[in-house]
Amino acid sequence: MYQIKAYIKFLLRATNQHGVHSPFVYHFVTKCLYDKTTHEAYAKLKRYKSELSNSKTILQITDLGEGSKTLDAQQRAVSKMAKVSSSSIKDAKLLYRVSTYFTIKKGLELGTSLGMGTYALALADRNAKITTIEGCTNTAAFSKSKLKQHHIENIKFLVGDFSKSIPELKEDRYDLVFFDGHHNKEATITYFETLLPKAHNDSVFVFDDIYWSKEMTEAWTYIKNHHSVTVTVDTFHLGFVFFRREQAKEHFKIRM
Repeated sequence: MYQIKAYIKFLLRATNQHGVHSPFVYHFVTKCLYDKTTHEAYAKLKRYKSELSNSKTILQITDLGEGSKTLDAQQRAVSKMAKVSSSSIKDAKLLYRVSTYFTIKKGLELGTSLGMGTYALALADRNAKITTIEGCTNTAAFSKSKLKQHHIENIKFLVGDFSKSIPELKEDRYDLVFFDGHHNKEATITYFETLLPKAHNDSVFVFDDIYWSKEMTEAWTYIKNHHSVTVTVDTFHLGFVFFRREQAKEHFKIRM
């Protein structure tokens, strides 16, 4: 019910490219968010999603985050996870476009899940270095094996609690960070602030499920108002955060 109400409010306030006056955001919206090109990678993403949806595998789950609102806490069918907790085809395509648009060379993902988002990030540039962290050992092993079958070699898999894994990251900077796990207000804010030193002027932080709960929306509001953030773009399902010092502080809600 919260998400339905939040979506109605979002639609009443959201706009398209015609309501955007910032050249940077206007180009991001028109050349990336609204890009209608049928990229070659889309067929690969669709095939990967289909394989997950048709999988007969059952995983024993260790959930270190907020858990699922609809899935069993301990044993989960990959096919059901693909429908409920894995990135949608639409979001995976968008992640791919964002990665290519901003020429991402070093990316970090918090929450591998079944590897849908991971695959999108890796496909954008085979020479890019993508690090993904997953809390559940069995889920990480499944995704690693699955992506290997698709000949993806530019991903580094880390398994463990985000709060322990993030401080151990070796990279000094990331061009993109995708927050896709542990949908909790305090945790999201903590991970955001912990990773801020690894952001540079042209980095983009992407937050999934910013309207997953009232708490997650509060976390999103906190992040928007943070002094280090200059521009945000809210598409309801995903929130994009920019740190460009040359930009005036502005927040945009864009209909997709």
